[in-house]
Amino acid sequence: MSSNFASPPPPGRGARNNPPNRFERLHVEADPDCPPEEQPHPRTEFIVDHSATILTANDSPDVPFTMGLNPYRGCEHGCAYCFARPYHEYLGFSSGLDFETKIMVKLRAPELLRAELSAARWRPQSITMSGVTDCYQPAERRFQLTRRCLEVCAEFRNPVALITKNFLVTRDCDVLAELARWDAAAVFVTITTLDADLAGKLEPRAARPSARLEALRQLSQAGIPTGVMVAPIIPGLTDHEMPAILAAAAQAGARSAGYTVLRLPWAVKEVFTQWLDDHAPGKKERVLSRVREVRGGKLNVSEWGARLRGEGIFADQIRELFHVAARRAGLAQGRLELSTAHFRRPAGAQLELW
Repeated sequence: MSSNFASPPPPGRGARNNPPNRFERLHVEADPDCPPEEQPHPRTEFIVDHSATILTANDSPDVPFTMGLNPYRGCEHGCAYCFARPYHEYLGFSSGLDFETKIMVKLRAPELLRAELSAARWRPQSITMSGVTDCYQPAERRFQLTRRCLEVCAEFRNPVALITKNFLVTRDCDVLAELARWDAAAVFVTITTLDADLAGKLEPRAARPSARLEALRQLSQAGIPTGVMVAPIIPGLTDHEMPAILAAAAQAGARSAGYTVLRLPWAVKEVFTQWLDDHAPGKKERVLSRVREVRGGKLNVSEWGARLRGEGIFADQIRELFHVAARRAGLAQGRLELSTAHFRRPAGAQLELW
């Protein structure tokens, strides 16, 4: 059961309210007669996630990794466009404010990871943190699950790739540099826009663009391979920034680049459409029409091969602009290769029997 907070948007949140959960029959609506100044601001809650495993495999041909690790479910960054919002509905929550305020925390993540890497069935391969929500969201400062998982990877010398938009990643330069000595670490920093004001509205609790570029500098100076993800490209709002983002990231030390195009699955389209009404009403129709142009007339296409990049003339223009701008910036296009050659099971690690 989810609840609905009315306008104005709560400070520091990307969603204004809680859209109905498509799997739940009950939905709480805010009192329409309650004055805006008396409406409650939802606070972040941390809920223990008792998952029995920590690694998740995927077989999608358009996702550049097979094994993912997510220490948290839900994300306090509150990005209005986040494709992961609907996953919260499987937990009985909403894709809106619930996704930003009800954070599931996998307290046993490091221990579960150690057990999986120790098992005889484990075949050394790269692990990506995180494939869904940001592993360096504000909760990480308190729980340090990402760092502790990195320490496990360093102990086993198992390669790990990180994707984040938070400067907090620099806290772990020591562990990442140790992994990088064995060609077993890479960090991609996501930059959606270089406009600090826009970023503050679009990604309210993520690091500002200048801090993300500084993170690239510090990681690169520590000898850690870095890349930039221009994601998502929002047609009609941020697409024109792609060349500048790639150039700035390259200057900060990034070696590689990738991109995705905005998609609006399920309730995300309601959250993002409301965000446009609140923060960019004059651009709303242009943005939504451009999204439909690359999504076959829809706001989302889920088919493999099309969902991340889009299709059609405008999608081709974005793709060509990315290729040209990446080449001009001297950035490789694609993932940074990691090695499993130095994987080891430390003394004392118990191998699970077949």
